[in-house]
Amino acid sequence: MQPESVQPESVQSEDEVTPARPPGGGGQSGRSPGTSLRSDVRAAIPDAAAAVGVTVAVFVFLYVRMASGDSATVAVMPFMNDPSTYWMYLLSQAFGWSGLLWAWGTVMLGLVLSGPRTDRLPGSHATLERWHRTTSLTTMALMFAHALMFAAELVRYEEKLAWAARLWAGFADSFMPFWYDSGTGKLAIPIGQGALYLAVPLGLLFYARHRIGAKTWRRLHRCVIVVYVLSVWHTFLYGTNVWYGEWPRTVLWLLQLPVAVLLLVRLMRPARRSERLAGPSRAGAANWTLRAAGRIAAAAVVVGLLAVVASGHDGGRERPQDPPAKSSPSGV
Repeated sequence: MQPESVQPESVQSEDEVTPARPPGGGGQSGRSPGTSLRSDVRAAIPDAAAAVGVTVAVFVFLYVRMASGDSATVAVMPFMNDPSTYWMYLLSQAFGWSGLLWAWGTVMLGLVLSGPRTDRLPGSHATLERWHRTTSLTTMALMFAHALMFAAELVRYEEKLAWAARLWAGFADSFMPFWYDSGTGKLAIPIGQGALYLAVPLGLLFYARHRIGAKTWRRLHRCVIVVYVLSVWHTFLYGTNVWYGEWPRTVLWLLQLPVAVLLLVRLMRPARRSERLAGPSRAGAANWTLRAAGRIAAAAVVVGLLAVVASGHDGGRERPQDPPAKSSPSGV
């Protein structure tokens, strides 16, 4: 289906609220005023409302495309040519796409906020940090809604089973890694589940950073980029709307370029002096090697993305002239 996204940096940027002096003159705990989970959930309501609006718009677009027969999803799975029947699948796709969009936005905010020269950003740093946190919470909610609607569609589809068996099948296929055993989903769904199951704890650990320590939190937070990579990978593998080598797939590749460039800038010019790449010392040779390898990998990703976009070889398939044989939803 569509991406269980998002996210990586679907959570707060690793340096955004843990400078040498806590923002706003916070006390010994390092917590700035108003950064509790409860206050951020309240602040996320307008952001979540905007996400719902985008989701509805995407759902209507996908519904119309399926009804007209132009949907790439129908080209992949011809039996899904009835949007009034498969509306939960379409809603799952819509939540997935809005989740990926919100994940992209919160990644960009996180990388910008944790990079150099943040004093040149539009708006106050505190406002942008709050926006980053609220978009992170919204992204996690969208990811869960995407998975939940996918499970609901599977429950609806398994109409020959008893209700208990249908509920179990929908839950297991959607939320239990490696349970889904058909087609591309055998790999794509566990990748999406990995993104969801990493995003939630990594995102919520921000609110416990004063207990686990800022240094430990920053180290764990670096794993957030893995969540975003898994989300995009899940989309390319299982997003039926981007299976074919057409403009939606090209746009998805292009959107990854600014993320990769900002990540490279973040690594090459870290805001924290301790993260700068000086000459290796005998005591810190392993750490220096890891930091250097990270910079090389990020540069390679930028070059790779440029090559993909310029060459047009993006892994997309040719849209079939004739629709493939009809199959069940698990045939993807």
